[in-house]
Formats: sequence, C-alpha cells, structure tokens
Amino acid sequence: MSAPTLSRRHRIRRGALTIALTTCLGAALANCSEEAKPAAGQSPASPAADARLARLAQQAADTGSLGVIVRVDSGDGKPVEIAKQAAWTKDDHSLAAGDQFRVGSNTKTVTATLVLQQVAQQKISLDDTVEKWLPGLVKGGEHITVRMLLNHTSGLGDFLLTPQFLPSLTGQEQRTWKPEELIATTPEQAPPTEPGEKYSYSNANYEALGLILEKATGSSLAELIEQKITKRLGMKDSFLATDAAWPAGKRHATGYEPDAKRLKALLSGTVDLPEGVGFAGPERPGDNIDTTAIDPSWSWAAGGMVSTARDWQRFLTALTSGRLLPEAQMKQMRTTVEAPEEGGAYGLGLMRVDTPCGTVWGHTGGLPGYSSEIYTDATGTRSVAVLTLTNFGIKEKKAATTNKALVEAATCHMLGKAQPSDSPTR
Repeated sequence: MSAPTLSRRHRIRRGALTIALTTCLGAALANCSEEAKPAAGQSPASPAADARLARLAQQAADTGSLGVIVRVDSGDGKPVEIAKQAAWTKDDHSLAAGDQFRVGSNTKTVTATLVLQQVAQQKISLDDTVEKWLPGLVKGGEHITVRMLLNHTSGLGDFLLTPQFLPSLTGQEQRTWKPEELIATTPEQAPPTEPGEKYSYSNANYEALGLILEKATGSSLAELIEQKITKRLGMKDSFLATDAAWPAGKRHATGYEPDAKRLKALLSGTVDLPEGVGFAGPERPGDNIDTTAIDPSWSWAAGGMVSTARDWQRFLTALTSGRLLPEAQMKQMRTTVEAPEEGGAYGLGLMRVDTPCGTVWGHTGGLPGYSSEIYTDATGTRSVAVLTLTNFGIKEKKAATTNKALVEAATCHMLGKAQPSDSPTR
C-alpha cells in the first residue's frame, strides 16, 4: 500500500481477497487528538460539525467510496443520519440512511453473543474442544477449544483463497455451500501454528461455531438469531441471508466493485490474478461492476447478516451496555488477545480499537460491494456506523484516504471530540 496511515481495513494481508472481501477488520482511527477541543462556541455535535461530516461523506462518495451511509448516535436521542452517493449511482438507487445492507463480518459479534449466552446457561464451555461438539470434522479439533474459535487463535487457516471457493466468492459460480464443506476446504495456516499460539483471522472459526450452536441448542442459527437477538431488540430490518435475494417491499443499498482489469491492477504485487478474473454482475460506469446479486449465504455464521445502520447500532449498544449477556460473559467477551495485524486487539467476537479519541468496541465487515465499520463507546451509550457501497474500491489511494477521513470524523463525533480537518491527509 502507498501510505502507512491507511485504514487497517484497506491494507492487504493474508492474501488480498481474504481481507478485502470478507474480514475488513478495523479502521486506523488516527489524527483525532485526545486533547483536541471544539472551536470557540462550537461543540462537536453542533450543526456546523454535522455539515462538515456531510461534506466528508460526499467527498468520500465522489472519490471512490461511491456511496456512504453515516449514522452517529451520541446518546442524546438525536442521531445524525447522512446518505451520500456518487451522481451516476442514482440511476441504480437513491441511497437512504435506512437502507438494508450486507454487514458481513459484523455477524461474528452476533454469533459470539449467542455462544456466550449458552456458556452462561452452562450448555457450552469455552474450554470445550471442537472434537467434543463436531467429532471428526475439524483437523486437530481435539486441541482446539471454543474460546480459540471465538478469538481466532485456533490455528485454522481460511477457505477464501482456495481454488474450490474463489469462483463462489466472486459470484462467477452459483453454488450453495454447507459449513461442513467450507471447513473441509480450509487449509493449514502458512506457516502452521499450534492452537492457542497466536491470533490469525479465519472465517472457518465461525463456520464451526455456527455448527456448535445448532448442535447445542437443537435450533437453526437463523432461529437463534431471531429469537435471542433481532426479535428481542426490535431489529425489524435484520436477518440471516440464505440466498442472494433481498426482501420484497424493503429498500436495499446497491453495491459495487472494480471490474476485472481494475481489480488485477489493484492487487498487483500482492496477488497475481489471472486475466479476466473478477466479480460477476452488470457493468457500470467508471469500470465498476454491480455486485448486489452475489450470493452471500456461504458466509453464514461468519458474515451472512443483512441489517441497517440503526438496527445494528441498536444491537451493539444493547450488547456493550450489558443487556444481552451477564457480567461474567461480558467480561469474557472483552478479554482480548493482541492482534497486531489489525492494529488493535480481539476479544470473543468483539474488537477493541484504541484511538486517540478514546476506546471503541465493535467489529467491521465486508462482502462484495459492501463494507462497514460499526462501533460503540465502552458503556454502550454512544455508537457510530459507517457503511460503504464498495469494498475493494476503497483500496485505491484516493478512495482509501477520503474514506478513512470520514470514519475518523464520524468516530470522533460519536465520542464527543472535535473532528479532524475537512481535508484528508494526502
């Protein structure tokens, strides 16, 4: 990458497709000084600050993000909602702050919450082995615990870059994957690591956790999500996707990715993609592809949920304020391992990001055409969501810079700190 200050979400690690398509972990929320003070007579939540945030959102949309939804809830009952998009995308869809969106790996926080609810009821133990629950399914499962799956220290690699799976990831192949099949295609980490030895993000961990949940409860993952999370919290626009379809009568955001030629250039020096390998979908202006119809159901417990900014902030604030888990399990969830490649730390399905503006908790997510960063403060009083209508597209230098500036400003706004400068660092 061209600049060390780029968001962690925009760096390439463990293979470009792994980070850019599904993990999208974190944002380097820098340049937001802890000591920064509002300008004279102006609070961080002032109309002028809201207007600056809207300008940054439009700037990000016009320089490669294509479309952004920003929702900031400072806990005062007056959330800021912004939806901005590049002019040509309006031919496909007029973006609104309440549009449904694929939230990708944010789903991991829901899966982890369900597991810890079962821990609280003593139906699952964090020290249970994978072999106990899924005999013969996971290589070395007798040495991998539920805790290791949750905090990505299992030693399992990821299935995303395997030749068998790549066509489904890009939408070139229509195939319904079972979690067991994805786990079977999961390679060893390179170099191999022993269970519990170090953090290394893998979607296979959460595919296994979904299976464990279903076996422990006798219910499907979709049923558990509805019963324990979405229905309980009134999240009427949130569900686990089982195919590429969007609900009739509901608004949803249109997502985009670079075409094959742009994609190959973007990943040059990191992954040598064969000519013509790219995302499936209609061609759009600016050498983009409409990826809205790519089936995300394979991501399941690792990233299959559809939601809205408002719904997901409702979930995350309920979680971090202690409404979904007993205190003991919330403490376990916040017990982190160092995750230097993310620039922060990772708990049990929950990221801790320490910024100069303060500590935030949450997760991030990405699927073809959709990228999201959603955080709360430590008490669950304040929350912020930044949803972007492209994932790979914000790897390009200018797009990465303006998107990062937007995330920084929105997070500082959420924490009640003065926003960084309107002009992104170049």
